[in-house]
Amino acid sequence: MLTEPAMLHRLRLIAASIVATLLFPQAAAAHEFWMMARPFSPAVGAPTSLSLYVGEFFTGELLPIAASQAAAIHLYSRVAPTDLGAQLPPDQALPELKLSLPAAGTYMLAYDSNPTQINLSADKFHAYLHEEGLDAIIRQRESDGKAEEPGRERYRRHVKTLLRVGGKSDGTYSVLTGQRLEIVPTSDPLARSAGDKLSFTLFFDSKPLAGALVKAWHKQEEQTLMIRARTGTDGKVAFNLPHAGVWMISVVHMLPVADTPDIDWDSFWGNLTFELAGKRQGR
Repeated sequence: MLTEPAMLHRLRLIAASIVATLLFPQAAAAHEFWMMARPFSPAVGAPTSLSLYVGEFFTGELLPIAASQAAAIHLYSRVAPTDLGAQLPPDQALPELKLSLPAAGTYMLAYDSNPTQINLSADKFHAYLHEEGLDAIIRQRESDGKAEEPGRERYRRHVKTLLRVGGKSDGTYSVLTGQRLEIVPTSDPLARSAGDKLSFTLFFDSKPLAGALVKAWHKQEEQTLMIRARTGTDGKVAFNLPHAGVWMISVVHMLPVADTPDIDWDSFWGNLTFELAGKRQGR
């Protein structure tokens, strides 16, 4: 857990890079990227706003939602999915998506970004690979004699958020959206509470992803809690989530590129946000 002084120190160190991220989207490769709802649990027919953020330690800056950056945006519920991407203005970025959801139950919004290319110096590339549990990529670069070369990477974002409308939830939390990297709860997190154990299955190209480093993030006032665990051979991972409020689950997966001469690695960034209820009475 990061204390307030440590958090402020880290924020000062990354402030310049966050500003650069806002000006140059390709700089976002080394930061988390997530979606937030306000509120996560609206009443039936009441408005809620969904926004994208980029940053570190679950602290970030607002990013506009632009048709040029979005490969897909879909809203899932008990009825047929809605293509929200078709509703984005082609020449104007939106600070948020505003929705009023007509029936009680679970809604899931899934966002996929278009691919973006970035080149990082060898030291920065290896530092971020280590932080994301991708040390096998470092070893591969060393084995190939490329440890001192820049990391030439193409990245994509695959983010989801869950909404509980009208105080009810349903099986929409487990709908498979077809994202290349997808985080799927194995039980309904909107029906659970602080202190419960929650498990998730990681899929890549619709197959369970084994050995991936998964992080669970929670921010409370000026402190950020981050819990790490790796998926098993079945792609499953579990966390005991001790606090109520908004949680973020994140993961990065990377593959070598063979079909493009100026790119060496494809990375896929998965993210899921949801709100966990407080502890039940008597627990």
